[in-house]
Amino acid sequence: MRLILASTSPRRHELLTLLGLPFEVVAPPFVEQIRPHLSAEEQAVEFAAGKAKSCLSSYPDALILGSDTLIHLGAEVLGKPVDLADAEVMLRRLAGHKHRIVTAVALAGPDPDRCDVRLAEVLVTMKPLNEAALGDYLRTGESLGKAGAYSIQGGGAAFIERIEGDFTAAVGLPLRLVVEMLQQRGLSCPVDIEQLYAGRPYPNWDRFRA
Repeated sequence: MRLILASTSPRRHELLTLLGLPFEVVAPPFVEQIRPHLSAEEQAVEFAAGKAKSCLSSYPDALILGSDTLIHLGAEVLGKPVDLADAEVMLRRLAGHKHRIVTAVALAGPDPDRCDVRLAEVLVTMKPLNEAALGDYLRTGESLGKAGAYSIQGGGAAFIERIEGDFTAAVGLPLRLVVEMLQQRGLSCPVDIEQLYAGRPYPNWDRFRA
């Protein structure tokens, strides 16, 4: 079965490649808009399903994978910063506290009425604020395009004390969950998922042994 990744995220592309499955990448015509009255879980589910479903008309015979990642800090939902000033505000608020990363995975098609969605959560404990490190990190520009304004697989890992949960979910695509969902649709993964997790072949994965 044809598999489509409805995402512009290079990180999700890299992670899905680790499964050894042939797939195509398309930019979903879906616009994310955070709604304050919805929880991080509800919005991640809505966004992931929206991305997958928005590609159904263009790829009616394919299985379409959509995903979205948001951060839950207290009662607030954090998405991607609009600019570096916004990124600085987010990182200052996260410093020294725990937050949850919520990643939703959706599989839509080829039946236009079917869209399966599941969630993965990771608890992240951030280190206290280091002003010099914060300034250096913001100057790299890595914060932009990342939920919560940091990249766990990049320089943002230096701000994290520990994580509890699936590292790949924190990056943006929980691979164990994806494999389970694909298998339920009759699509087998040629890679042994347990060996993949044991080998941890992705930047900073070995750094966080939850």
